[in-house]
Amino acid sequence: MASSLGTTERAHSGRRSERFALGFVLTVAPGALWIILFLLAPSILVIAMAFLSNGDYGSPHLPMTLDAFRRVLGFSVLGWSNGNLKTLWRSLVQSATAAVATILVAYPLAFFIVSRRSYLRPLLLLMVILPSWTNQVIRTYAWMELLAPDTSLSHLAQESGLIAPHMGLFPSDFAIFLGLIYNYLPYMVLPLYAAVEKLDWTIVEVGRDLYASGYRLFWHTVFPQTLPGLLAGIILVAIPAFGDFVVPQLLGGNKFLMLGNLIANQFTSTPDWPYGAALALVMLCFTFAGLFVFRRVARRLGRGEGQIL
Repeated sequence: MASSLGTTERAHSGRRSERFALGFVLTVAPGALWIILFLLAPSILVIAMAFLSNGDYGSPHLPMTLDAFRRVLGFSVLGWSNGNLKTLWRSLVQSATAAVATILVAYPLAFFIVSRRSYLRPLLLLMVILPSWTNQVIRTYAWMELLAPDTSLSHLAQESGLIAPHMGLFPSDFAIFLGLIYNYLPYMVLPLYAAVEKLDWTIVEVGRDLYASGYRLFWHTVFPQTLPGLLAGIILVAIPAFGDFVVPQLLGGNKFLMLGNLIANQFTSTPDWPYGAALALVMLCFTFAGLFVFRRVARRLGRGEGQIL
């Protein structure tokens, strides 16, 4: 009798294990398949393409070679050129300045939203997020109209002597900078708002009791508490801005080349797929390096690492 009960219990346990395994597979399989098809497979394809030779009409073919990487470094049949390094540097500077500018705007905006009544906060957050519901191309075209030569902003810049008469703020580096801030500001505001909302104000009061004020009060009591949100916002802003294509293409008038535009050109107007794949691989390396640096910073500061990466 005991033997039969033990056998029945083991059978039920086996069926439960099978159902759990089936449920686990059905739950995980769609996400895993999506990652394999749309993330892992394209990445492997790009890496392999970067080591192939350039064929007719820019198509990759054997034999394998490092020519694409030599051209990324600036070496060609005409000698060495620093054009790619300038493009890379311009992309890094633009993404870094955009991240800093969004921080300067997002901090007071996050505190302003948190200081409002509870029923107003969702509405204010919606107003921050709402523009991003519109296609990025449409929003960028709107900035082209706002910064054109005959607009009020351009007239003000002309009268201030910032630009020449009859010129506009578009196309320019400033227009690209403004477009990047506008497009990526919500991605800085949201994590900072989440961090500010959880702020322990007793620590701030302790700082005031110790006669800290202004910058010192913020640096020693507020900044450490909001650091996880800040690091998350920097990652969400700086990395997409580094490889952005639409904003530099439209607001730069195709005159201010950034890394995203250079990569896109190798697959469209001047086809050279191995060269474009090598540039994309370089951009991925810089992205991973940035993530690694932020992870080390989070570990060293010892706050919220699990919430960031």
